[in-house]
Amino acid sequence: MEKLWAPWRVEYIRNPGKGCFFCAALKSKNYKKVLITEKRTKAFTIMNRYPYNNGHLLIAPVRHIGSLENLDDDEILTINCLLIRAIKAINITMKPQGFNIGVNQGRVAGAGVVDHIHIHIVPRWQGDTNFMPILSDTKIVSEALLQTYEKIKQGLQRLDKP
Repeated sequence: MEKLWAPWRVEYIRNPGKGCFFCAALKSKNYKKVLITEKRTKAFTIMNRYPYNNGHLLIAPVRHIGSLENLDDDEILTINCLLIRAIKAINITMKPQGFNIGVNQGRVAGAGVVDHIHIHIVPRWQGDTNFMPILSDTKIVSEALLQTYEKIKQGLQRLDKP
């Protein structure tokens, strides 16, 4: 059997965490440490610590709520504004050829965090899938999280320049 070295995952294996990691991240004074790329009053964008692909982001309301239909209009608008900004920032700095964007609402729909609704944004490139997920249930992410974080932050800064 082949072994894939992925030391960053040991943190999750040893301590998968209790409670809501979205709410815990919002309490942090160091957004870089918790990988929040952008925060507004009603919603925020955070990197997926265990991404499917480089640049995998999650957008969630600040309010701890489990379903889309219970969001208020301001939360819906803010989430969608952050979604568009994230796509633009990733396009500027990472140049993907497409995106998977989706919501898993409820455990049976695949939600890993059932009680804090969030949208996944996964950048995609031609050929970014290979035999590893099929044969060994393993996905290779080729860039360190903080490098990707810096790229996305640079893209967001470029959006804000006149």
